[in-house]
Amino acid sequence: MFTFLKSWFSKNIETNPSEYPDMKKFLIVGLGNIGEKYVNTRHNIGFKVLDHFIEDDEVKFESVKLGDMAKVKVKGRSITLLKPSTYMNLSGKAVKYWLTKDKIPLENLLIVTDDLNLPFGTLRLKTKGSDGGHNGLKDIQEKLQTTKYNRLRFGISDSFSKGRQVDYVLSEWTDEESSKLPERLKRTKETIKSFVLSGVSDTMNSYNGT
Repeated sequence: MFTFLKSWFSKNIETNPSEYPDMKKFLIVGLGNIGEKYVNTRHNIGFKVLDHFIEDDEVKFESVKLGDMAKVKVKGRSITLLKPSTYMNLSGKAVKYWLTKDKIPLENLLIVTDDLNLPFGTLRLKTKGSDGGHNGLKDIQEKLQTTKYNRLRFGISDSFSKGRQVDYVLSEWTDEESSKLPERLKRTKETIKSFVLSGVSDTMNSYNGT
């Protein structure tokens, strides 16, 4: 009987891997656009946050299917950091692929993105919500078929004149913003670690609005 059950269980894991997620695995996705001209733009803060996250670790991003990836461990948790190479508007394809392939539960997904509606550097973690006009979030929502996924919004402010939104998000940080970024990136890293170790509710209580 034991042999039969073991065989049945193994077979079902093989045929339905997404039904057996690993609760100690996390997928952190930073949104951005690939290419040198986008590196220091506001819209690429998701990439910059992930680059900073591994700055002190002996790991590097490597090219994988649909993106660049790095893996780190924090107190027994396995964290996969992904920078999609699909361009912002098709981010959902990479998110869905790696979420499914690595059998990571939806509640352990965190999307790091820019937000025009928040003052510069302000952080806001949410467990659900609309795409807010953000094309990357819109595609993720469509590919996952749900609005209930964790997203960490990094404020880039809305200091642009009417009709200049696209130019603004694709422009580089001001000197003043650049001088403040290191501290804000450090705070964002702390927020992500808290999400992984303490859960989304405690993290929202501790870091939202900071």
